[in-house]
Amino acid sequence: MNDLKERKCKPCEGGVEAFTPEAARALLHQVHPDWHLVENGEAIRRELRFRDFYRTMSFVNALAHVANQEDHHPDLEVGYDYCNVRFSTHAIDGLSENDFICAAKIDELLRQ
Repeated sequence: MNDLKERKCKPCEGGVEAFTPEAARALLHQVHPDWHLVENGEAIRRELRFRDFYRTMSFVNALAHVANQEDHHPDLEVGYDYCNVRFSTHAIDGLSENDFICAAKIDELLRQ
């Protein structure tokens, strides 16, 4: 299996099944352990902390760039020193490979 961060998101307009919680758990092992299944397995979430507002917003801007490149956008909660990231594929009301691809790319941002 290719590394998730090296993959590209595929357009999803619905018509496919969302991952089962079991399938999602299998891919969850390929991203940072701080990602968690939430909402009965319909989304993944990671809570991040930063030293200050500048670093938080720098991360959010980098994340926005990745999300736009992949055309797969998370829901964000942002404050002075935190950013909570939630991925779910809205067109299927659940998780798809795209969510895990983006999570892996976000993990890579944090390694830099």
